[in-house]
Amino acid sequence: MLISPEYRELNRELHARSSFGVSGGKWAPHVHNLALKHEVRNVLDYGCGQGTLKAALENAPFALPYQVLEYDPAIEGKEEKPARADLVVCGDVLEHIEPECLYTVLDDLANTARVAVFLVVATRPAKKILADGRNAHLIVESSDWWLRKIMDRWRIDTFKDLGGEFVCVGMPR
Repeated sequence: MLISPEYRELNRELHARSSFGVSGGKWAPHVHNLALKHEVRNVLDYGCGQGTLKAALENAPFALPYQVLEYDPAIEGKEEKPARADLVVCGDVLEHIEPECLYTVLDDLANTARVAVFLVVATRPAKKILADGRNAHLIVESSDWWLRKIMDRWRIDTFKDLGGEFVCVGMPR
C-alpha cells in the first residue's frame, strides 16, 4: 500500500488549509538540466502537491522537449499514477510517507523511473502539523539513514547535503 485511506484524507485536509506541497518550483532548473542531460521524453512529479514544479517548468522561457506528468494521491485529479516515466522527481515527499508504507513507496519509485530519480528529502521536523496533531514529517531521520535505503534501489549519481535536507540523483541498478 502506498498510502492508507486515513492518511490520504489527513493530507487532503492539510493541502486544503495551508501552503502544503509548494516547494517543487525551486527545483525546476535542476530537474530541467537533468532531463536535458539524459534526453528524457517525460518527467513525473511523484507527490506533486500543488503542481509548482510543472508550473515552473512550463512557464520557463524555453520550450520543453519533454512532457511533465503529475501524481499525488492526496490531490483530486492527480491521484492516477502513470505506469512509468523516464525521470521521476520526488521532492519533499518521502519524509511525509507513513513509516509502514516507506519500502513500498521506495520500491514503487524504483519501478517507475526508467532513467533516473531526483530525490529531495528533509531530515528535520516540518513546520506544519497534521489535523491529528502529528508533525507533517512522519519520518525524521539522518541522511545516512536515508542513503542506506536509497542505495538498496539506485546507484547514487550525485548527493548533496543541504543541512536539514538533501538532494540525490539515483540511477537504476
